[in-house]
Amino acid sequence: MKLNNQLIIGAAIGFIIITMSLLSLIWVPFDYNEIDHSIRLTAPNAIHIFGTDNLGRDIFSRVMAGGRNTLLLAICTVAGAAAIGSILGLIAGFNGRFIDEIIMRIIDTLSSFPGIVLALLMIAVLDNSQFSLFIALLILFIPSYTRVMRTGTMKYKNALFIQAEKILGAGFFRITIIHILPNLFPSLLSASVIGLSNAILAESAMSYLGLGIQPPYPSWGRMLFESQGWFFNAPWYALAPGITIMMTVIAFHLIGEGLRRSFGVQND
Repeated sequence: MKLNNQLIIGAAIGFIIITMSLLSLIWVPFDYNEIDHSIRLTAPNAIHIFGTDNLGRDIFSRVMAGGRNTLLLAICTVAGAAAIGSILGLIAGFNGRFIDEIIMRIIDTLSSFPGIVLALLMIAVLDNSQFSLFIALLILFIPSYTRVMRTGTMKYKNALFIQAEKILGAGFFRITIIHILPNLFPSLLSASVIGLSNAILAESAMSYLGLGIQPPYPSWGRMLFESQGWFFNAPWYALAPGITIMMTVIAFHLIGEGLRRSFGVQND
């Protein structure tokens, strides 16, 4: 794998944001839920480098703590969707015909659901929680990974080395797991990293609408919602989480595209 500028820049930005989020597990400058009306809407300074919000809470501490919640949900969503989508894609692409038709029609049905409608459905069935948002995002992300793996499987299943394995008596499990999946790993990896940026955007949008991560736990999208009434009086309140979301999305997108170029993965 060859390094390129996209991969290096994305990895550098991503390292800073991930380190900041992980650090919040053991340390933050201030208690992110501590209310102090005497310093409410304080502009960024040497003590509160991102300023404070309308309740006097330190915004930098809340951005750090919100990062771990947002990133954890995004990582779990992508990991689950990639795992389920890979299984479905391998089965559909390898077997073809009737099984392929059934799986892909289910995938098309899932793809037709608008994200907000699905999130509201999950909340109605379960409750307004992080788990409900996870299920909704998981369902939304499965189709893209299924299509990636199905396309790749169909590309390789008739290759000479696969035909040789069939002649030797290899079954579905050995062919797909031992031979096809390793060849598709670069495509799956780059798609998963880019998927993280999409998952972060989706989580932030849902949290902005009040779905998913609920107070007192911070999230970047929820912080944007809370700051909208103070944008002209305290623009740093919205800019801090907004720029963090933007930089995180850019970082993962650059890493994903960098990996795609390094591995020589072609866009299908």
